[in-house]
Amino acid sequence: MNNPESISEPVPPLTRRAFVKAGMTVAGAAYAAALGYPLYRYLATPAERAALLAAVKEVALDGADKLPRHAALMFKFAGRPAILLHHDDDTWTALSAVCTHLGCTVQFDPEHNAIRCACHGGIYDARTGANVSGPPPKPLMAFKVQALTGKVVISRA
Repeated sequence: MNNPESISEPVPPLTRRAFVKAGMTVAGAAYAAALGYPLYRYLATPAERAALLAAVKEVALDGADKLPRHAALMFKFAGRPAILLHHDDDTWTALSAVCTHLGCTVQFDPEHNAIRCACHGGIYDARTGANVSGPPPKPLMAFKVQALTGKVVISRA
């Protein structure tokens, strides 16, 4: 224990400048992560979403055949929000519930028989998913619907 090489040098005291520098480094890393993760999810996931959508062929919604007319049911298709609509004339429509403008989730507006995006005011036709007004550049993706006894089956169109 008397070996002078085994004794470490004393640690210098933490200066205010070193403390502020360490704090700024941590804050910068947190800021970069807060901005970088959503950007990564936006840029990296289209291929992942397409692969998941291709893998899912259909979704069966048990009991959805009991949905009243002029009503909607939100569900997931390939992990993404979708909407099933039962119209007054006993027809069915299933559409993606992801706005084609910036990806917000849309909702059925029964008063106007339309699908609305609350984020930027986009309006879609409830039967076809066609964009009626607002900034959405494309219609909502439509699915094929089969109303069977005890369930409704939604599949890729």
